[in-house]
Amino acid sequence: MVQIIQSREGAPDAVGTRIEKLVEKVTHQGAEESAKFLEGEADEVAAGVLLRFNPAVVLHVLDHMDTERREKVLAVAPVERRKQWSMNQTYPEDGIGRLMEFPHAVFSPEETVEQAIERLRELVKKAFITYGFVTDPAGTLRGVLVMRDLLLVEDRNRPLGDLMLRDPFYLDATTSVADAMRQVIHRHFPVYPVCDEKGKLIGEVRGYVLFEQQAVEISAQPGRMVGVEEEERISTPWIRSLKFRHPWLQLNLVTAFAAAAVVGAFQATIDKIVILTVFLPVLAGQSGNTGCQVLAVTLRGMTLGELKSGREKIVLLKEILLGLWNGFLVGLTAGLGMYVYARIRHHPQALLLAIVVLMAMTISCIVSGMAGVLIPVTLKRVGADPATASSIFLTTATDVCSMGCFLWLATHLIL
Repeated sequence: MVQIIQSREGAPDAVGTRIEKLVEKVTHQGAEESAKFLEGEADEVAAGVLLRFNPAVVLHVLDHMDTERREKVLAVAPVERRKQWSMNQTYPEDGIGRLMEFPHAVFSPEETVEQAIERLRELVKKAFITYGFVTDPAGTLRGVLVMRDLLLVEDRNRPLGDLMLRDPFYLDATTSVADAMRQVIHRHFPVYPVCDEKGKLIGEVRGYVLFEQQAVEISAQPGRMVGVEEEERISTPWIRSLKFRHPWLQLNLVTAFAAAAVVGAFQATIDKIVILTVFLPVLAGQSGNTGCQVLAVTLRGMTLGELKSGREKIVLLKEILLGLWNGFLVGLTAGLGMYVYARIRHHPQALLLAIVVLMAMTISCIVSGMAGVLIPVTLKRVGADPATASSIFLTTATDVCSMGCFLWLATHLIL
């Protein structure tokens, strides 16, 4: 492992050069592909590559290695990293605990400035130090040391307890990344200490890693809405992509049968008023787009913490009102289109058909707005990811409602 560290700090050797090449390739791979990619590499090389990534990525890759291979790679990793990775695995998938690094610069309040500086001279040779952390004998975080203050103090015999910043901000290891982002949004520290529920220092998280992880989560959200796994990348082999996507397409097909069943239930109406078939996709497309707009805003509100418990009814009422006006205004245009088309086709009830389109569009947009709120809220309440395949469920709801409403109104108002 010393060889790897030297290859990063000194002149590049064969191992260091190999690591650099692999890091560039692994960056664009998913976790399973990365594990397979490193299978044929030496244990020291594989460990050296993993050391270049944030802990969350490392854990995903290690999880996809077989037990024997994983143990060999961990055996050649630095002891501090190995222990930290093992601890990180005990925390929730979306928790801050998965992002923790080992806090090297930990001092006691009684240590002097001179002693701290001497220790730092050795620590900076093997780790990038931004802050020093001061803990009591029980490991409880008591303060933070800023390097500028440490180096500029005149009295080198001054104890760190007098120099540290007391009652520092820290993150709880069980806090989700999304909640942590809301806590640090106005702080912008390069490093955040991480403590357990008793305030004991157990790690540190770099600011860029936290923002990087949140960016990954946000970028994956649109894919999860339509059944694309977060782990899938452009470089993912087509067979694995097929395994990721196909089950959701089968689910989408099953839900599409529900919309088809609605149309089939009104087959007699369609046979008598064939002109209705021209406007079925118009209604389905418009209501679907309305629902997707609401879904996007709702998911964004959940991600940013704006949709708090108890506010769902307010948001729902707002979207019902928006659906009413959007549906009515769009329905006027669609109704005019139906009227013109019906007149061209010499249909005797052109005006009534236009009114049916207006009513159906208004009702569909109202229901679509409601679905865009209720679907992710319901998924969250049952413990599922609000974004997971939400677009598939939304499409089903909007198709069934729009086409069913349109054909039902036509059946009872025209026939």
